[in-house]
Amino acid sequence: METAHELKDLAPRDVVARVIDKELKSGGEEFVYLDVSHLDPTFIKSRFPNIHAQCLAYGFDITSKPIPVVPAAHYSCGGVMSSVTGETSLLASYVAGEVAMSGMHGANRLASNSLLEAVVMASQAAEKSVVYLNGVQFPESVPIDTPFYSSLSYPRDKILIAHDRRQLRRVMSDFIGIVRTEDRLALALEKVLKIRNAVEQYYFATPATYSIVELRNLATVAELIIRSALWRKESRGLHYLDDRPGTNDAYKQYTIIPDNLRKARTNDHPSRTHAMILILDFGSHTLS
Repeated sequence: METAHELKDLAPRDVVARVIDKELKSGGEEFVYLDVSHLDPTFIKSRFPNIHAQCLAYGFDITSKPIPVVPAAHYSCGGVMSSVTGETSLLASYVAGEVAMSGMHGANRLASNSLLEAVVMASQAAEKSVVYLNGVQFPESVPIDTPFYSSLSYPRDKILIAHDRRQLRRVMSDFIGIVRTEDRLALALEKVLKIRNAVEQYYFATPATYSIVELRNLATVAELIIRSALWRKESRGLHYLDDRPGTNDAYKQYTIIPDNLRKARTNDHPSRTHAMILILDFGSHTLS
């Protein structure tokens, strides 16, 4: 950070993360080192007791040697419009935490606003979702002995679900992370669409299970994130596009699903679409 920012090591976290990301990509490294060994060991142990203990468990004494670190990407920070009680424009969908577009965070994710969303908004969203869940009847399972299902031939092996999930996580981590470029975004979209098409065939060719429904949701969210990033030809908040580092006020507006979809329903496969969803996102990790 010596030449990257006037505050050096005390630069804002989004700036530090981008500099680390640049170093990793340019050098092909898997991590950089965080060194706090110049500080008083007593201070480190009293100020960071949990971090000190956790690192010791993995063989790293942070009072005497550096720690290997990497920036972690947030799952989905903002973007889903909601009320203060977590309700969205989609029936039976409730959001809380980073995924909600609450206006409480931007490029820097701080503990104070995270706590407000994770505790207050999450509690209210949970209460609302329970009320909804208690008042709805879910339909029977969808039959799979139809010509449509039998015509699909995607393999049923569970290892393929695990493989697609690992591949999706890798693509999102490598191409849609701290710093983005239009070329990497385009390549990521191409890869994710292949995964999503395969998952879609698997989804309709087999009975719904937790793992396949979750993987389908992950692939859908991944595609939406990439398409949105490609559309926004500027850098704003956590979206940092290396090709266009400045802001463009032409994009200073919300992208909202039309209100006429608020009461939309689908008659196809009702047991898979008519469900309560509560999204709680408290961590800062890659899509997983």
